[in-house]
Amino acid sequence: MTDFVLYQRDYCKLCDQALALMAAVKAPDFDSAWVDDDPVLEEAYGTRVPVLRDRRDGREMDWPFDESTLRHFLHQAD
Repeated sequence: MTDFVLYQRDYCKLCDQALALMAAVKAPDFDSAWVDDDPVLEEAYGTRVPVLRDRRDGREMDWPFDESTLRHFLHQAD
């Protein structure tokens, strides 16, 4: 299991943008969780996606975020 998980939906343009940003900053490996497939995740994240969660400490970052904010989030718990 990786330290980070990106909650997202199928066919979500914002989620695609978040994925591109993760690639641009060379984010560490992360898991994707599809909220469409899980009623519990749908309830928690359905209107917030994309959301990046740090499993180590439970921090979450909702969209929108930029490269600077993303880098800070990814390295905050280092």
